[in-house]
Amino acid sequence: MRRLDYTLYDVFTDRPLEGNQLAVFTDARELREPEFQRLAREMNLSETTFVLPRDPAVERERGVKVRIFTVAEELDFAGHPTLGTAAALRARCGTAQVELDLRAGKIPVEFDDAQGPCFGTMRQRDPEFGRVHRREDIAGFTNLRVEDLRDDVPIQTVSTGMAFAVVPVATLAALQGLRVDTAGAAAHASRTDAKFFFFVSTETVDPKARIHARMIFYNGEDPATGSASGCCAAWLVKHGLAASEERVLIEQGIECGRPSRLFVSAERRVDTVTNVRVGGSAVEVARGVLTLP
Repeated sequence: MRRLDYTLYDVFTDRPLEGNQLAVFTDARELREPEFQRLAREMNLSETTFVLPRDPAVERERGVKVRIFTVAEELDFAGHPTLGTAAALRARCGTAQVELDLRAGKIPVEFDDAQGPCFGTMRQRDPEFGRVHRREDIAGFTNLRVEDLRDDVPIQTVSTGMAFAVVPVATLAALQGLRVDTAGAAAHASRTDAKFFFFVSTETVDPKARIHARMIFYNGEDPATGSASGCCAAWLVKHGLAASEERVLIEQGIECGRPSRLFVSAERRVDTVTNVRVGGSAVEVARGVLTLP
């Protein structure tokens, strides 16, 4: 029997049983290719990651190779799996910085416990700004009215490794009552440059937060979406809703009972947005061993 160690983390929270859940398989070299996806379905979390250790010299140059899977597909990049996997690797090596080699490229994560328990910040790829979406199209696959969507800032696709359409909702109440036809959302996304939709409001539950966010997709509601939060940081700075390098707190996951806190920033240099950073805490909640023939 093959024995595979894994660790469960709650990410973008400093409290167990909140935030976004993640399973990290710390040495997946013995897995056969179809088993990655099958194990992600077995864990049945938003994402599961698989660490593929390499020669230390290679890891120093390229980073630690990691693959990310949802229950349905492999992803080039995702935020909470990046932070949670980096936390698991840091627990082993004790270094203040961990670099991951993802399909989207090398992503560094820096840890600073002075900001909170196991608090890490990742620098994401520079954003790419894409299509502007019509409010009528977004309303068509949700229960929102067109007037529930802001018209003073655009619904726009942004990617820092994963493409999200950032959808500004006018009120917190409208966002809290959001329902999404996921099949309709996927159909619309297939005709555009977006993969998922990140709904945001500048009205919040916590007065310390600047953004209330929700992301609903084929696997339900995501408690914390680090990749989308990086896109949101770039969108906020580009459209003047946040200052360059201002640290913004995003609250997410409240409606699904797993509150999460994500700290984001981005830098504006003339007409370019760069230095996108997403941070938060990660908490180890369990360890286990999975056996396979």
